[in-house]
Amino acid sequence: MNLPTKITFTRIIMIILMIITLFVLSVINGFNHWQTFELGNTGINLVFLILFIFFVIASYTDHLDGYLARKNNQVTDLGKFLDPVADKLLINSLVIFLAAPSVFAPYIPGELNQVGFSVWCVIILVARDIVVDALRFIGASKGKVIAANIFGKLKTVLEMVAIGIVLLNGFPFRYFDASWPIGLHIADIFVYLATAASLISGIIYVVQNRHVFKEDK
Repeated sequence: MNLPTKITFTRIIMIILMIITLFVLSVINGFNHWQTFELGNTGINLVFLILFIFFVIASYTDHLDGYLARKNNQVTDLGKFLDPVADKLLINSLVIFLAAPSVFAPYIPGELNQVGFSVWCVIILVARDIVVDALRFIGASKGKVIAANIFGKLKTVLEMVAIGIVLLNGFPFRYFDASWPIGLHIADIFVYLATAASLISGIIYVVQNRHVFKEDK
């Protein structure tokens, strides 16, 4: 196992530990006690801040392992398999977790958890990944490679930005929400942009690679 693959594998272990930790904290504290970790009047949750720092590090290692693999000519089949698995675990696990504040928000006092991923956004984000991964699987079974395109990369960037902003409870944009003319959190706009980019990129993937559905003669 070379260095880039070790970095990817380590990221997967960290993500699994993160998910377990969040589950344990949710059980111990309950969603209605997250506000006890608020940092002053910032609206930022201490647990979510730590999670944000971890998310930034994990996102950077996603870039780092790919860069090292290409630079040192260490691209392997194992690395190709583990890297997208790590990406999906990181993003999808977080958007599912961050949907919980938006579901329980009406029952939570205080200023925390005002922004989050709606359930419908999460369904679109996860469903898109399932469809694209299935498409790649069909293509691979026929010896056809479905490469990532600019739309997929844009979708990933917007997802990471949206997740980061939601983890910080809309900071620093939350200070402008009161003067925002349409009564919508600015953080929510980033969530909707990421969702739209995900949906559009998924449609483009299917349209551009529809040939994989043709039966071989």
